[in-house]
Amino acid sequence: MKDVTLLSDGWGLRHEDAVLPARVPGCVHTDLLAAGLIPDPFLGTNEHDVAWVGDRAWTYTARLTAQTAHERTDLVFDGLDTAAEITLGGEVLGRTRNMHRTHRFDVTGRAEELLVRFDPARAEAEAVRAAVGDRPNVYPEPSQYIRKMACSFGWDWGPTVVTAGIWRPTRLEHWSTARIARVRPLVTVTGTHGRVEAHLTLERTATGQGRPLTARASVAGVDTEITFEGTEATVTLDVSEPELWWPRGHGEQPLYDLTVTLADGTTPLDTWHRRIGFRTVELDRTADEHGTGFTLVVNGVRLFARGVNWIPDDVLPSRVTPERYRHRLTQAVAANIDLVRVWGGGIYEDDAFYDVCDELGLMVWQDFLFACSAYPEEQPLRGEVEAEARENVVRLMPHPSLVLWNGNNENLWGFRDWGWESELAGDSWGEGYYLGLLPRVVAELDPTRPYTAGSPWSGSWDHHPNDPAHGTHHSWEVWNRRDFAEYRDSVPRFVAEFGWQAPPALATLRRALPGENLAPDSPGMLHHQKAEDGNGKLDRGVARHFAVPEGDFDRWHYLTQVVQARAVAAGIEHWRSHWPVCAGTVVWQLNDCWPVSSWAAIDGDGRLKPLYHELRRVYADRLLTLQPAPDGVVLALANQSAAPWAARVTVRRMTADGAVVAEASLGADVDARGAVRLPLPEELALGAEGVKEFLVADADGLRALHFAVPDRDFAYPKPLFDVQVEEVGDSGADATVDVVVTARTLVRDLLLQPDRLSPEAVADTGLVTLLRGERVRIRVSGWSEPSVDGARSAIFCVDPA
Repeated sequence: MKDVTLLSDGWGLRHEDAVLPARVPGCVHTDLLAAGLIPDPFLGTNEHDVAWVGDRAWTYTARLTAQTAHERTDLVFDGLDTAAEITLGGEVLGRTRNMHRTHRFDVTGRAEELLVRFDPARAEAEAVRAAVGDRPNVYPEPSQYIRKMACSFGWDWGPTVVTAGIWRPTRLEHWSTARIARVRPLVTVTGTHGRVEAHLTLERTATGQGRPLTARASVAGVDTEITFEGTEATVTLDVSEPELWWPRGHGEQPLYDLTVTLADGTTPLDTWHRRIGFRTVELDRTADEHGTGFTLVVNGVRLFARGVNWIPDDVLPSRVTPERYRHRLTQAVAANIDLVRVWGGGIYEDDAFYDVCDELGLMVWQDFLFACSAYPEEQPLRGEVEAEARENVVRLMPHPSLVLWNGNNENLWGFRDWGWESELAGDSWGEGYYLGLLPRVVAELDPTRPYTAGSPWSGSWDHHPNDPAHGTHHSWEVWNRRDFAEYRDSVPRFVAEFGWQAPPALATLRRALPGENLAPDSPGMLHHQKAEDGNGKLDRGVARHFAVPEGDFDRWHYLTQVVQARAVAAGIEHWRSHWPVCAGTVVWQLNDCWPVSSWAAIDGDGRLKPLYHELRRVYADRLLTLQPAPDGVVLALANQSAAPWAARVTVRRMTADGAVVAEASLGADVDARGAVRLPLPEELALGAEGVKEFLVADADGLRALHFAVPDRDFAYPKPLFDVQVEEVGDSGADATVDVVVTARTLVRDLLLQPDRLSPEAVADTGLVTLLRGERVRIRVSGWSEPSVDGARSAIFCVDPA
């Protein structure tokens, strides 16, 4: 049987005249941090102080021990970042130039010094640029000339920390006769019948050539075997009435163990094991009276996708553990998210990421790794791109959570709108990848899943790539130039990117900017704001609704959080109310890779922004909302649950001081996975009274509000409320308390910021609006010294003063 020896210990990293202890998997930055030789690049402006690391060559050292029990020993690197030369005993085994591939070398009988030398990624990229010619890029760094995580070179939410190192596991594989080189399982469902076609590829030793071997496969209690003499074979298993895998909220997620064993007679040689799920997935791109659709269909059920974009959870990705993946993705599920898009400027994530998505029912939209740049199609890049695509399609295809392959992020749009076409003057730019190579690879290797050429993409050059009426749409004009109310001006078929910025939690800022007198334009705050005119856009977003606070950082911080949450909620509420014309929203973005002002719902230290809690509300199965429309406000109800919703909605027209001017009761019958929009009675129209009156809708524990004018123009009363603190759990660091707030006036967008109580504190509630006499109970954990005064100091709300 094949033996595997992990090579995680005994590594060194050459630095100056010394050899530092090195961790594998890891990277140069993590080893230098552990040795105390560089400062934390996430703190202050240290990013600049560690820039030299990415511009030097680095060498890892280890010693291989001889293994003689088997015919063959392979040295396997699951990930080398990125331009590496591997030598053993002074002999060059090979050179690599792709972070996203596995590399294998025959080291049979060798017990010598192993060196892995990494050249600077920029130098490799610049050499390729010199060979193939210049191409346009949204950012100044040469990320498109090297198959490396593009955001290593910086992004509008990320630092420039150009990594190098052995970033994924390394091992020795000892084997005889033959090994399983690849298993490609095609899982299909027809009616109540499931089928697994396991396509095997073997590698044989010289003595194993032509020898009859047996492949045995089992899944869901079904076993079969075949005998063959070549290097390719297919084992087919038919499963009667398998339980179907469903996205979160639509059913269960049963997973089945698929095992393939290779044997020479009765002697086992190798084994392969994955968990799979039975389900069908289609992408409905049918043309209709509204344009061209883009609707995911799982097990025959059409879905409104409630999605988020995912970026690498750390700019040093070797630090992201399986536990960290599980925690972050569990947070996504708790926010009622059912789809995660793995964005094309990052990495193909570790199998642990997709394992958790399988278990939790999170659909995965997987980008191929191309983003915001024109990519040359010449060698040496073309061969690397094809090899990378083939390897990762086969690696990820066992996962039932994976529902869509996507060719690129924004490059088809960039070619049309960002001046690339004239600048390229006929040079290659990636179109051949997105419309040729990648769909061919997917069709050949994984025909069970749909492929789309890009995001955004209208489906063909017959329409503008970002035409909201056709295919996927990225909505960035609102954040860049307009008020978030303008999300309501259109109904795209699928909104694959949109979002609004806000700074991270205060405790995150204090940790990342130690000793700084925080202000929107303080040095550290500006350094941790990577978006072009990011603070200007934040301020303009606030100014459209509120008086911009001058010299009050805490107030500015609160208001930017409010506007972020309101902006994203406005888009989702509007687009969900127009299902099935709009078939999904994918918010930019769920997570951050370091502490930064960004579009994330969870900041770089893992703290929840108010946006996170708003996602939980607007992505819930049932959503109640009041929507401005050309002919007046409409009541909209969206129902993503499998049961119909017979709602009785009470709508009140109220004054700012709490009086009810008019009231109506409306019945609404919403189909399962349906949506309705209903006009309101005339007596509920606000008209000129909108400066001092607003609408409140209530049904089945849900509430919707509508204010007709910006907050700065509304006649809010001075907010008054009472605060109590009730202990409900253990005392000390693990204390759990309820902070009970009772409103004595209208209190708009009340927010308790738990990290102001203690850096470790967590609250279960975000923004909440209370009518006079209403009460909210906010559960807080991790607050060791609870008090009413402390709670009051952490509470903010809209205040006309």
